[in-house]
Amino acid sequence: MTTVRIPAGWPATEEQARAVQDELRGRVVLDEPGPPPGTGLVTGVDVAYDDERDVVVAAAVVLDAATLGVVAEATAVGQVSFPYVPGLLAFREIPAVLAALEALPCEPGLVVCDGYGLAHPRRFGLASHLGVLTGLPTIGVAKNPFTFVYEEPDAPRGSSSPLLAGEKDEKGEAGEKGEKGEAGEEEVGRALRTQPGIKPVFVSVGHRVTLDNACAHTLHLAPRFRLPETTRHADALCRRTLKVTAA
Repeated sequence: MTTVRIPAGWPATEEQARAVQDELRGRVVLDEPGPPPGTGLVTGVDVAYDDERDVVVAAAVVLDAATLGVVAEATAVGQVSFPYVPGLLAFREIPAVLAALEALPCEPGLVVCDGYGLAHPRRFGLASHLGVLTGLPTIGVAKNPFTFVYEEPDAPRGSSSPLLAGEKDEKGEAGEKGEKGEAGEEEVGRALRTQPGIKPVFVSVGHRVTLDNACAHTLHLAPRFRLPETTRHADALCRRTLKVTAA
């Protein structure tokens, strides 16, 4: 387990964090397909918090993409590096997640985040932020659609529907018009049914992966359960590690 300190110069205010988002957002690569599903390595990352101790734990678990067997894992623990602000959660998690990834004994391959990429009010969620900082292909697979709207996908596994920019941003104000059209018309991800008749997950591009490929990866990684195996393994490791740090 790696111990993480808050990096020097890390944003301390909402204004500073938004300025960093604005700077890095333009570096997101959207025109690369990413690795084919079922090939190479794929890594799940997740975090867990102990609010009483102001501690965050990050886990990175590497799977063989073909067999979904665990290849390697690493954890990192540190102090929470930013206050809770909707839309700026990456600033609480990035230092610990980066440390966990750096502690792995192998290259991560594709990284799957339990959260958002472009499906974010400022189009720069954790998956995009992490991808830009590391250069790795990343996707976001979230449990809930955040501020966005969608139609229920059909019941069969693999069905999907567009996740569209909603009418409000993270502050509850009217959404801004983006380059791709009016608020409510921009496809920022997809609601994807990974298991028949079960609530969908919400897939978005992070960095260097297309949305079609992100959905294909998610389906491949979720052969039996709603959530990808990457997320399930990383979540379990986070929780185990948090218990150890509290002992």
